Amino acid sequence: MTGIRLALGAMMFGITIDERTSFALLDRFVEAGGEWIDTADCYAFWASESGYGGDSERLLGRWLKARPDARARVKISTKVGAEPRDKDDWPASREGLSPTAVRTAAEGSLRRLGIERVDLLWAHMEDRTVPIEQTAEAFGALVSDGLTKRVGTSNHPAWRVERARRHALERGLRPVDALQHSRSYLRPRPGVLPPGQNHRFGMLDDELVDLAATEKLDIWAYTPLLSGAYDNPAKPIPEAYDHPGNRRRLEVLDEVARELGASRGQVVLAWLVGGRPSITPILGGSKPEQLESALEAVRLELPEELRTRLDEVDATSPA
Repeated sequence: MTGIRLALGAMMFGITIDERTSFALLDRFVEAGGEWIDTADCYAFWASESGYGGDSERLLGRWLKARPDARARVKISTKVGAEPRDKDDWPASREGLSPTAVRTAAEGSLRRLGIERVDLLWAHMEDRTVPIEQTAEAFGALVSDGLTKRVGTSNHPAWRVERARRHALERGLRPVDALQHSRSYLRPRPGVLPPGQNHRFGMLDDELVDLAATEKLDIWAYTPLLSGAYDNPAKPIPEAYDHPGNRRRLEVLDEVARELGASRGQVVLAWLVGGRPSITPILGGSKPEQLESALEAVRLELPEELRTRLDEVDATSPA
């Protein structure tokens, strides 16, 4: 990934974030040198009047049409697989990742976006009813047919990602080269999913990080700022993150933030971007000041001593 290592999340664009504000955020992101805009065909069905997704992609389509020069400056990523088939029976009833469903969903996304090809298409939510090999072939065929440049997986366990990659490579198809999961500085208690996390394999674990580092896969992180809980007193850190290890992590995060003159959230973003491997945070903010803070954060270089302090906090915590 080149340019600013930050993706602008468009999840709520056109739903809870009105068109004028959405356009302003998109314009500012591009003006600042941002490239990647991330959405999904199911965004945001849970908040839409219809109970189905597509609003975010449609808004991006209107923005791209109103900004004819923007398409050459931005990269669009979208996801398929999690859109409800029956809005009253999700997640049991969703489009899934069969070859037919993948192609139909991808074509629908392109129509809503008003473009001929996306830059990265993600398998949004694993589908155990379909052999992962079939899904890998379906995504590889979309690359061959020019509907997407690259393919990725979101919320999949490492073994299925590697199985999909091996199958694609053996058949001369484009393999998965990007992973999208939830990641932040604080870690939830083992076996506990944070609020809003409804994917069994949604959290980025060490096996996925090791796979990405070994195979040189991109990693994207959603909810890196815990929906604003690091810095907004009105948003307490979720109970799933309440454990002794995180209490020490928060102490160190506060120390580093004070030394840098930055906010907690800015340190978290800088920590993700400058890590090994580097992780691209997805910003889902709805306010211009949130975008400006994030843009400043991803340009912030953590001195090695401070990064080491953040990385080694678990090893130095009292027993």
